[in-house]
Parts: sequence; structure tokens; C-alpha cells
Amino acid sequence: MRMLRDPRRSALATLVDSRAPNPVKLVNFVNLTILAALLATAPSPAAAQSQPPVPPAAATEIGDAFARFQQRTPVPGLVYAVVREGKIVLSERQGVQTIGGAPVALDTRFRIASMSKAFTALAILKLRDEGRLALDDLAEKHISEMRGWKYPTSDSPRIRIRDLLAHVGGFVTDDPWGDRQQVLGEAEFTRMIAAGVPWSRTGQSQHEYSNFGYALLGRIVTNASGRPYQAYIRDTIMRPLGMADTTYDIAQVPKGKLALGYRWENEAWVEEPSMRDGAFGAMGGVITTATDYAKWVAFLLSAWPSRDGAETGPVKRATVREMAQGLNFVRIAQRPGNAEDDHCVHAIAYGMGMRVTPDCHLGLTLSHGGGYPGYGSFVVLAPELGIAAFGFANRTYQAPSVPVWQSLWAMARAGATAKYAKPLNPLLTQMQDAARAAYAAGTLVPLEGRLAMNFRLDRSDANWAKEFARIKGLVGDCPTAEPLAPTGNLSTAFRWNCARGKLDGQILLAPTNPPTIQALRFAPQPN
Repeated sequence: MRMLRDPRRSALATLVDSRAPNPVKLVNFVNLTILAALLATAPSPAAAQSQPPVPPAAATEIGDAFARFQQRTPVPGLVYAVVREGKIVLSERQGVQTIGGAPVALDTRFRIASMSKAFTALAILKLRDEGRLALDDLAEKHISEMRGWKYPTSDSPRIRIRDLLAHVGGFVTDDPWGDRQQVLGEAEFTRMIAAGVPWSRTGQSQHEYSNFGYALLGRIVTNASGRPYQAYIRDTIMRPLGMADTTYDIAQVPKGKLALGYRWENEAWVEEPSMRDGAFGAMGGVITTATDYAKWVAFLLSAWPSRDGAETGPVKRATVREMAQGLNFVRIAQRPGNAEDDHCVHAIAYGMGMRVTPDCHLGLTLSHGGGYPGYGSFVVLAPELGIAAFGFANRTYQAPSVPVWQSLWAMARAGATAKYAKPLNPLLTQMQDAARAAYAAGTLVPLEGRLAMNFRLDRSDANWAKEFARIKGLVGDCPTAEPLAPTGNLSTAFRWNCARGKLDGQILLAPTNPPTIQALRFAPQPN
């Protein structure tokens, strides 16, 4: 996968800070402004809607990505879909539900394994909204059997609900043991909890993925809601979204609608046991269809951007956005399936039921895989672009993670996203007009009354006059400007069109009332 290049990147590599007499490198501002520039050049939602749902070149690229997945790791059956603006805009079904049986369809039921965790996490957040628990509650407040646990050290923190959501409780990574606990009954689970656990580490010290921890969250949902977690999630989240074909109970799947799970063993497909529902389903028990799962994904995407207006979903938009709040245990990794010249890396944190990372071309992303005996699945949401992709397969632990990521990169390259126009504070336009006047005059006089108290302390009027002259020597006068690319309500990136190049920069307002300019930064880009 080749990395997209932003034409403004070279000019933004060095920025002039209002506090410094010489150009200084401002890496954070570079990244922020690159993102703003990408957003500014994106099609509006109206423009995106006027295009074909998926441009042919992108559709071909997506199909090729999944074909490569099938070549590397053949699976009996596969379904994938791209979701934008609340609906599936591209889907493909390949292979069969059962060896020698019916072909995969959009209504074929697949286990999605650990992609179930997002439902459990949102149920916890919904119960918090209802006042039935707090994220900082000790887990033992809602699970009495935990109260007698002996922690690994005398100074170990007792486990909070928040710790379970983020996998920082101190439990050992339990793949694949946890997957085989699906059939565990509630009474057996109660005895397991009461017996205590061995510890991998002190809690809150490091992220370590735990299926057991999410099973505990399921028990908390049950105890806090007063009904089985499956019923609470079904009745308050799934059914309101119209997910009528989604269940935790494999016995409820209509005959002929289930993709049976297989593993490849001794040069043959071997059917995996179809495990019944049990206490560990909160960590991986959801069975769904591509059509139903697209409704879930569309609901999550609809929480972005923040806005005025009535709530229309089963959980508040702000609560959904909380799922993207990761703790500070960050892992650095290459992008899945990246090309040799792809210099973008992922800084991955675990949010609440989703892994969270900024991507160079997608912005904020939420992702999760699902691995289970007989199944593999993967989903990526890019909420700032209004798109998502997911794939389900019926082979043990064979999740189509790479082609799912590549699907969204293909959509982004083709401009086939639903980027939302960021609201522009009119004050930023006024501040840019004054800054352009100051640049033209070579003096801060046009900015009188608009500067924060730190501005002249950071650089004197005389040195600003020298800086304006230096930049003019590089790019000349700048008679026009491109539309602002706001990075917030009190900050914006800008680009001015000059006689001998471009002048990029940033206006940052101070947290005063009324707001005034605390920083004015420039990045000249001579021809």
C-alpha cells in the first residue's frame, strides 16, 4: 500500500513560531496542519453523495485485496462490506456456508467473536448513563465474589470497571483458553470468580488483553441491569437498531442460515464444535449477519461529528464517542499490509471495546478483530470520514484484517468518503483578515486590539517587522487566500496564495473572553 502524499507536507516541515527569532520545527503542529489540510481539500457530503457509491477503481482495488487474502489463507466462506452514510455501499459474498452447501449471503450468520466486546462496552456505558454504575466503581461492588480476592502486592489497586474495559486489570492474556469458555454456565462462572485468579501483573500498570475481564463485565451488566447481559444488550441496543437476526444463542439461528466454522487440518476442512451460549458470551458470543452488523456500524459512525440536535439512537452520541477514549498504554506498529515505502505507523491504544489509533489517511480509527474456533472477523471505522469496512470468515482465527484496512485506504484515495465540513467560527475569518493586513503592511498595527497579552512578549514588534520582511523575500505579496481549515473552534490552518509561492500557517486563539491571538505561525513555500 503506497502512502498518500500531501502536497503541503514539505512546506510544513519547518514552521516559524511566533515566539522564536528563527524557524523551529514544530512536529505536533505539522501533523495537525497536515490533517487540517486533508480535511479542507475533502469533498463535502453533498459532493460525496453526487459520486458513484464506490468508484470502479476503488471497488476493483478492494476486490483485489480480498482476493489476495483468499490466496494467502483460503476460507470456506467470506462476506465483506463497506458502509457509508448509514448503509452498505459495497459488499461481496464468496464461498459457502458449509462445505458442499449453500453459498454465503448477506443474511448468513457468522460468529464475530471478540468484536462482541464493543456491545458489552457500550452496555456498560449505557448503564452508567442510567445511573446504575460508575466507571470508577470497584468491580467487586457489582460482583460480590471478587471481594475476597488476594491481589499480587500490598499496594495493588483494586480493579475498577474502567480497568476491565481497557484490559488493565492485571489478568493474563487468555487467547485461546478464553474462546473455549463460551459454554461455561453461570453457576460455574460464579465458582470460578469466587476461587480468585492468578495474576500476570499489578493492575493499571500495562495493557494485557483479557477475555476473562470482559466476561466479568458481562456479569456486571447482568447484576446492574437485573437481567441477563444478553437480554439487556438485545433489548436496549440490538433491537432498537433493527438487528433482528443477531443473537448470542446459536440455537436461535434458523436452519440453513449459519456459516459453520472450520479449521484446516491434515489437508482437509474439519468442522469446529458449535458451542452453545454461556457466561463468557460477553467477550465473544455475538452471532450476526452482514446486514445487521452494518446497522451497528452505521449507528456508531452516526455519533460523529458532535452536533446539536435530538438523539435518535439507543445510546447518546457523546457516550458512543467515549468508546474512542484509550488509556495511555500505547503500542507502536506498522500499518497492516503496509508497503516498504509506507512510513505511516499506528500508535494503538485500547479504548472501550475498540482499539483506537490515528491513521495518516483516515484520521481517527476504531478497530477490532474477532478470532474464534471456526471463525475470523475484523472491522475498522473511520468516523471522521463517515466510513467503515468489515469482513467475516468461517475459518479458525483467519480474520481479514489487511483487506479491511486496505478497503478504507482505497475509499480515501478515491475521495469516496463522507467527510464532514468542520464548522468555522466567524472570528477566525476576522483574525485571518487582520493577519493578512498585518503581513501586507509589514507591521502589527492592523492586529491592534486582537493580540493576547503574551504575543508581544514572545516576539517584539520590531522582530515581527523583520519576520514579515524575511517571508516576503521568499514568497512576495499574498493577494488571495484559500478557504480556512479549522482545527477547532479557536484554531485554524490557512494557506495564502503569493506572488512566488504559498504561505501556510496557523492562527491559535487564547482562552480569553473575547478570544485574542496567542500565536501566529508561518511556513513559507516558495516556488
